[in-house]
Amino acid sequence: MRIGEIAALVGVTPRAVRHYHHLGLLPEPVRRSNGYREYGMREAVLLARIRRLTELGLGLDEVRDVLADDEGRELVEVLEELDQDLGRQETVVRERRARLAGLLAEARAGRLPAEGPVSPELTRLLAGLGEVPDSPMAVRDREHLAFLDAVVPEEKRGSLMAALHGMREHAGEVYGLLDPLADEEPDDPRVARAAAALATLLPDHLAVHFPDKGAGGPADAIFADLAPAQSTAPTRSSHTAATKPS
Repeated sequence: MRIGEIAALVGVTPRAVRHYHHLGLLPEPVRRSNGYREYGMREAVLLARIRRLTELGLGLDEVRDVLADDEGRELVEVLEELDQDLGRQETVVRERRARLAGLLAEARAGRLPAEGPVSPELTRLLAGLGEVPDSPMAVRDREHLAFLDAVVPEEKRGSLMAALHGMREHAGEVYGLLDPLADEEPDDPRVARAAAALATLLPDHLAVHFPDKGAGGPADAIFADLAPAQSTAPTRSSHTAATKPS
């Protein structure tokens, strides 16, 4: 049989056969005088065995172990390990489906935010904020919240979102202070006034969730987004106020 014929017979591709040759899983058969490989029954049986083992979920290194009678592990050992691995995968899939079920329920009820899927804590926070107002800072704020939701460790996320939850009632006032300053220079006198006003609005206990700028945490990424090379101080000032107790 030629390579295309044995591949079709066993149910693999010629490319897979060549790959198995390259890895040493399938020994090279004898070649005809014209240089073409000539496959027989022995190669077909071995190739079928490789296919069945990979279909069970074994990696090619594990297949090599099974095929190497004098060097590899016993087939029963490999299959037991595979069974354990599949059991772990089943657990992960069940957990993922449980989380997905919760998201589907929220989505069907119209409570999943546009930024979703996000954590339940952020979902509740965004629901409390309502529709996104016509405010550039409001849009940017939600991007930052989604970023924090993704990078803050789960054990700290709940307390952070709870701290931010208390800021909902001030959201409109905050955006009203910052939006007019978006294109202004850092020395605009309104910048200092806005920073002072924000310092009184933002709770001091929010600072514990953000290390100082330069500490290499999520706050640095937010500062970088808010303060590029030609940044304006309002964004820097406001978030400095948010991250340091007055």
